[in-house]
Amino acid sequence: MEFRTKVNIDKPSWSISPTDRFLFVGSCFASSMAQILADNQFRTMANPFGVMYNPVSVLHTIEKLHTQGDSIIPDVAILTFGTNRVYILKETGEIVDNCQKRPQSLFMEKSLTVEECAESVSRSVELLRQMNPNIKIVLTVSPIRYSKYGYHGSRISKATLLLAVDKVLDTVCCDYFPSYEILDDELRDYRFYAEDMIHPSNQSVNYIFERFSETYFSEESKRFVAEYRPIRQALNHRFFNPESEESRQFYRQTQERLAAFKEKYHLL
Repeated sequence: MEFRTKVNIDKPSWSISPTDRFLFVGSCFASSMAQILADNQFRTMANPFGVMYNPVSVLHTIEKLHTQGDSIIPDVAILTFGTNRVYILKETGEIVDNCQKRPQSLFMEKSLTVEECAESVSRSVELLRQMNPNIKIVLTVSPIRYSKYGYHGSRISKATLLLAVDKVLDTVCCDYFPSYEILDDELRDYRFYAEDMIHPSNQSVNYIFERFSETYFSEESKRFVAEYRPIRQALNHRFFNPESEESRQFYRQTQERLAAFKEKYHLL
């Protein structure tokens, strides 16, 4: 007997290798996912210009990276959208990424339409493809709820993003990963949320990452993670007396194992 509805995820036509370079742009959920990859020695960049919650702000980050030319060329990009709400500076009419603690009276709040969201997402995909024609792009909607808008408003915002992403997927070749659906439909219980009842718990984030790795990791990437696991455990080990000869020898041996691991996978 099944006591939950597991979200089915289609197997993509490509897979992640240990040497791929990752770019995560979007909400704080994107940063959480990126951190897990970084903790496992994958080369990862997350939100280089700060956390971005809406599709226009995500586009602003991609535009800045695009102007930097060859300095940053990811193999895999994961774009995570949190809300369709934006703040517009009244003086200029521009959408800002961060109000920088300026008075609220200087800004006007607006909800982007499905078409406006889709246009920003499509432009982000286009610029990423200009940076790397072979880039693999994954679109996802953050599972974080927004109590600020009221829970009905939060649902409307997520629905707008889901419709926009679906519209983009009809016209460009990208993948969709159901982060939102996994927490909302598969886990769907407050015990999978953090204490604020808004953000997913660490357990939820780890489970969503597990589903992500099952979907996208190549067999080589799975071996890569398994091989690094005992090294990571050794690096995190804390001795009662860190100045003892035993702990110094353990540290040297661990660093040697880490260097050999990086050399094997060309990560140096």
